[in-house]
Amino acid sequence: MPRPRSISPQRLADAALAVLDREGAAGLSMRAVAAELHMSTMGLYRYVADRDELERLVVDLLLADLDLNVPVDQPWEERITALAHRVREAVVRHPAAIPLLLSHRQDSVNSLRWGEAMLAVLADAGFEGADRALAFRALLSYILGALQVQSYGPLDGAGTKTLADLSLDRFPHLALTARAASTIDPREEFRAGLEVFVRGLRP
Repeated sequence: MPRPRSISPQRLADAALAVLDREGAAGLSMRAVAAELHMSTMGLYRYVADRDELERLVVDLLLADLDLNVPVDQPWEERITALAHRVREAVVRHPAAIPLLLSHRQDSVNSLRWGEAMLAVLADAGFEGADRALAFRALLSYILGALQVQSYGPLDGAGTKTLADLSLDRFPHLALTARAASTIDPREEFRAGLEVFVRGLRP
């Protein structure tokens, strides 16, 4: 008889996410996750086939508690905005996991649920066929792109300070914009950018 499976998918996902948060994408491996679980690498293969499966478990974990309910009597723009903010809140503290939302959009059950909810709103708004596909892809580009920009180039970071200190004679627009940007809260940055983006979508 096979030995009982003593490690749950939740524990596997927690361990993989811990490695990802600590060591980044390059550090996520079967060996590293096995060490996190205090087991042998070969023992881990009893539960997952490879790193790809670990990544999928991480995505499912991050999106597991995502609230996909949006009132149907609200304007479609408000519903799309709510779903976008919720996915941001779910992953913003795990920057190394952000690219995984795109690479596992087709095999993570919870990613599929979120995508279905987004597309349902777009369909209700009147987007059809290729137009709906393009609108959805554009929204993905904004959401995931904004998350990565905020993570790797935060407005309150050293890069913004460097830009703010540029010569006003040579780079007046860069310098003045950076000085104004340094006080913008990350949530407000995401909200304002999303508002501009959604306003431009039309079925």
